[in-house]
Amino acid sequence: MDLGIAGRWALVCGASKGLGLACAQALVAEGVNVLIVARGAEVLETAATQLIAASTGTHCASVLFCAVDITTPEGRAAVFAIRADFDIVVTNAGGPPTGDFRDWDRAAWIKAVDANMLTPIELIKATVDGMAARGFGRIVNITSSAVKSPIDVLGLSNGARSGLTGFVAGVARSPLAGQGVTINNLLPGSFDTDRLRGNMQGAAAKTGQSVEALADARRRMIPAQRFGTSEEFGAICAFLCSTHAGYITGQNVLADGGAFPGTF
Repeated sequence: MDLGIAGRWALVCGASKGLGLACAQALVAEGVNVLIVARGAEVLETAATQLIAASTGTHCASVLFCAVDITTPEGRAAVFAIRADFDIVVTNAGGPPTGDFRDWDRAAWIKAVDANMLTPIELIKATVDGMAARGFGRIVNITSSAVKSPIDVLGLSNGARSGLTGFVAGVARSPLAGQGVTINNLLPGSFDTDRLRGNMQGAAAKTGQSVEALADARRRMIPAQRFGTSEEFGAICAFLCSTHAGYITGQNVLADGGAFPGTF
């Protein structure tokens, strides 16, 4: 299927590895020009090199990169100094640490809200009017399956990402929807990423169980009996950015292998 977005420009955050990089890869494969952003300069440059190498043939795309902290005003200013207008924006920031809510002070909450709620809102605010003026825009916020099925040790993430979800529910149904701009949230469940492996290692250290045993137990709880792959996550993101997804907005698209047990 031709997604109809070749030649568009996308801003992809947290794109040096994992799910963010997978989204950038899927977009580049469709001929979308990308500006990828992450904090780690060396890893980001390696990712950009990989994307450039993959961009060949009829869907050849431009690849730019900017190593900044997108959660800061200075980082966002640096990004928009490179390019001001985008047709596609994929917001993505690493989740806050796990823990006991009794241990989180105001600073911990503010940091979580800044990264996982206010930064996506700032990126939306900076880009949607240009999208509306051009008659096409796609914003995909990578959040978490914990928005639908909260996990107690992910309280910081549950709270901040739920705040973003509430905001998107309103703005996605504003007049922007009639101007060709869609805003959706993409909720990953258990995907085979560095973050998942890191969490498993942390749990193994606390429980004394092996990482393999914990991973096997986790997979058995998922109806699909496996973890998701970055490639399939990127493909979902690319579809939501496509011309074919213009009638999908204000939605929380859950990709979790069937782990969420609810009907709605």
